[in-house]
Amino acid sequence: MEFDAVLLPPRRAASIARGLWPERTINDALDDCVARCPDRIALTAVQVESGATTRLTYRELAGRADRIALGLARLGIGAGDVVSCQLPNWWEFTALYLACSRLGAVLNPLMPILRERELSFMLSHAGSKVAVIPGRFRGFDHEAMFDGLRGGLPDLQHVVVVGGDGANAFASLLSGPAWEAEAGAQDRLLRHRPGPDDITQLIYTSGTTGEPKGVLHSANTLMANIVAYAERLRLDERDVILMASPMAHQTGFMYGLMMPVMLGASVVLQDIWEPRQALHLIRAHGVSFTMASTPFLTDLARTVAGTGEAVPTLRAFLCAGAPIPGALVEQARSALGAKVVSAWGMTEMGAVATTRLEDDDERAVNTDGCPLPGVEVRVADAAGTALPEGRTGRLLVRSCSNFGGYLRRPHLNDTDAQGWFDTGDLARIDARGYIRIDGRSKDVIIRGGENIPVVEVETLLYRHPSIAQVAIVAYPDERLGERACAFVVTRPGQAFDMAAMVAFLKAQKLTAQYMPERLVVQEALPSTPAGKIQKFRLREQLREALPASRPPDGEPGAPA
Repeated sequence: MEFDAVLLPPRRAASIARGLWPERTINDALDDCVARCPDRIALTAVQVESGATTRLTYRELAGRADRIALGLARLGIGAGDVVSCQLPNWWEFTALYLACSRLGAVLNPLMPILRERELSFMLSHAGSKVAVIPGRFRGFDHEAMFDGLRGGLPDLQHVVVVGGDGANAFASLLSGPAWEAEAGAQDRLLRHRPGPDDITQLIYTSGTTGEPKGVLHSANTLMANIVAYAERLRLDERDVILMASPMAHQTGFMYGLMMPVMLGASVVLQDIWEPRQALHLIRAHGVSFTMASTPFLTDLARTVAGTGEAVPTLRAFLCAGAPIPGALVEQARSALGAKVVSAWGMTEMGAVATTRLEDDDERAVNTDGCPLPGVEVRVADAAGTALPEGRTGRLLVRSCSNFGGYLRRPHLNDTDAQGWFDTGDLARIDARGYIRIDGRSKDVIIRGGENIPVVEVETLLYRHPSIAQVAIVAYPDERLGERACAFVVTRPGQAFDMAAMVAFLKAQKLTAQYMPERLVVQEALPSTPAGKIQKFRLREQLREALPASRPPDGEPGAPA
């Protein structure tokens, strides 16, 4: 496939000259680990439901990656081909990305929660040739779902099933046969190794236009961010990292899959969030660092406080995705003994800002951090004029890790000639250069770190025969940060309730986590004279009507 990563060439020379792009790929990092520390444990992957645990040294991980790469080559995968991956945090995910990198193929991570509607668009838009999926995960039959999808995906040549027992099983096609012993195997592994500017990742982010956008990243853009991130947090090969955030998110992919290999560190992968299991893994493996959204921090702190089992090795917990309540920072510091680090970032560039380990705790409560090295931020008004400190405006970012562009949607790249990317968020900068996200001009709700594509859900609800008007807004939630509430005006003589909404959206194959968890039916929605719905008034209405302690009306989404 030809990738229209038009944002990379204009900034290459300056990025190299300033030493911001490392000019390496994950292949170089993995080869270094095999040469330097072949017998160090690279990863420990734990499947919570079955209890199965897989441990791989760097030598073993590289061997499996090479074998999988040869298997992919046998399936016709080569440089520039897209391989989609809808796996949980299993060892196969890590090895699959490393295998794709051996061939110059592009990995397309897909969240395990996605269903037919989202997947059919993403797989078609990406032109995926191979999809690697679990047979079943959390009681859902992914193989059956893909059997139903394949008829509408002419580019999809193979579906490979982890845990399958048929001819399409991962073990049969990729990880089992000892193809590395065949003549020419090494040549196939080395012939098309990608360069640092070649696209290595295609990852979709929820948009506001009704469809997801495919974010293109090179090794240089991803690794430039990880280098600065690790330096800011003082992470090195001695660290043990726990990653329970999905590796199909940029958080898990960059800091749970790539970063450990780049550092030569060890990672512990947890496929389903369960705080008692996380506590056990931290204690058993001497975990020193983890990163996740606010609900994970809340759950872990409460579990440690409730059990009395200390986690003395845990030095830092980086929390992103929603503001961190002050009470939670105090509770976490008391229970965990770890530094709580606040951060903000985007799929398009990874982490943009973090607080520092030496900062006072109040910085993690009242700010979203200061820019990482290689990152510039600016707050501007609607005309693009920079605003003074303390004033809220559009947040613009110019970073060494800015993405290469949106696949087949260059008109949406939102990047000006000077390289400033309009994040779509509203923010202010204080006198010390720390930012605070004040809201989002993008119409997206962040539930437990998961972006909800509001426009898409509203569009679906407008198809219901009983609905005349609908608007979805966020309301605060102590654990998940935000939840979604649908305000609905029904057609004359029609009725609509929570059960009807959930049933309708399920019939539309919408991901459960995207469904509104509260419904308000009223006679009219506040609007401007031009008829535009005033969502800020709906948010105000919710704040006045719903005490924080009151539980939601319904929870169709699975726990985060």
